[in-house]
Amino acid sequence: MKKRMSARRLLLTVAVLATGCVMLFLQKAALPVHVKYITARTMLPSEELKSMEEPLEAISPRDGPNSSMSHQYSTEDSGNQEEGKVKMPGVYKSDGEGIVCDRSHTRTDICSAFGHIQMHARSGLFLLNAVNESNHGIRETIKPYPRKWESKIMELVSEVTLESKAVHKNSWLKCDVQHKVPAVVFSTGGYTGNVFHEFNDGIIPLYITSQHLKREVVLINVDCHNWWLTKYDEVLNQLTKYRVINFDNETMNHCFPKVTIGMSIHADMTIDPTLMPNKETYLNFRAMLDRAYTPHYVQKKPVKRRRPNLVILVREGSRVIENLNQVVKLTKQIGFNVTLCKPLPTTDLKDTYRLLNSSHVLMGVHGAALTHFLFMPPGSVLIQIIPLGIDWASRTYFGDPAERMGFQYIGYKIGLHESSLSDKYGKDDTVLVNSTAIIKQGWSLTKEIYLDSQNVHLDLARFKNTLLDAKKRATNFIRQQHRKGNKE
Repeated sequence: MKKRMSARRLLLTVAVLATGCVMLFLQKAALPVHVKYITARTMLPSEELKSMEEPLEAISPRDGPNSSMSHQYSTEDSGNQEEGKVKMPGVYKSDGEGIVCDRSHTRTDICSAFGHIQMHARSGLFLLNAVNESNHGIRETIKPYPRKWESKIMELVSEVTLESKAVHKNSWLKCDVQHKVPAVVFSTGGYTGNVFHEFNDGIIPLYITSQHLKREVVLINVDCHNWWLTKYDEVLNQLTKYRVINFDNETMNHCFPKVTIGMSIHADMTIDPTLMPNKETYLNFRAMLDRAYTPHYVQKKPVKRRRPNLVILVREGSRVIENLNQVVKLTKQIGFNVTLCKPLPTTDLKDTYRLLNSSHVLMGVHGAALTHFLFMPPGSVLIQIIPLGIDWASRTYFGDPAERMGFQYIGYKIGLHESSLSDKYGKDDTVLVNSTAIIKQGWSLTKEIYLDSQNVHLDLARFKNTLLDAKKRATNFIRQQHRKGNKE
């Protein structure tokens, strides 16, 4: 009897295992042929920031490590003999066809198509005319803006569709404009209008994604703003020799051999040379800015100066330096030539570049305007005044990037007595003594208190040491510039 029971159990176990294998096979067979999703490698934000939802100028979740971009392309016999992974735009073989998407990155989605591709802007569509039967019937949608974890802001970004349809090998491809170079599709929706995001989510990712093509690329702008095209015209001319296509208003059918929808991004305000095709660094990016803006004025040979040039960024509304006049007087006494700068959305970037490129120190309270440190000469000095409650953001968005880019960074963290919040709250209030507890209550409260309701009144005796340090560094920087200029 026991032997019969054992035999029955054995047969039942075998049957269950066989059924499981069949179901697993069927599930795999049901997956789309053109894309096999890989596990995203992500890093969770710190406990301090888990409750935050959407950044404006300062705070957002930490980024995870850069994805390996390893989604499969459509088929093994599509004509492209290279391993099927998402690659930099333009590298797919001209005799291949396919669609490949990578959705594993914490910040951005990227899809690429190669073959015979038509752009139908009025339908929000890029259409791959596929000869290979295994490439028929593919459909992918993507929002080409690198903040995909922020659902609310991504609602402002238009969706682009990438589809494939069957065609005969010799069928006619209708094109009003036939391009021989690849296209890169990007959005200027989202936070565009804030200079930090215009560079962090726009210009820098666009450079990372397209610069290796040496201007042989057509840029296609979704959610296009004419003012943005005008503002960054000189920079865009360094990335492409062709007209930037306004996707929203285009009426003609354009055809491309390759299209990439979405942009690569490394981290906040970062160009990681280990992820660049030719190991480019921030210095290469800065050289591009130089080419864009230098022709607009005569760049003189560096000369020896007695007084370093210091630019102070002036804010309005919040995070204002309340004793600015006294601070200016002190900086002059220490030995700086001082210029006050209040960048506005309408300020011509050529003028801002001209001012900062000839300066040695840039100083300002944490905020989007500090993004203009990108216009300072590499190796110069950046002073960031850090109000209460935004230490992490100050370091992440400006301090760390500035140091990675080779600037001499000085962070001045204000004391309680230097914050206007000390006039509104008691000395033992949580707002003053435990900002982490406030931050955990959410982004809205954090923004309301520490970004929108705080000014600074600098302790001149304390801040003087920071200015003396900056002058010493700036003086050494000027000497290096002078020696370099004489050698040239």
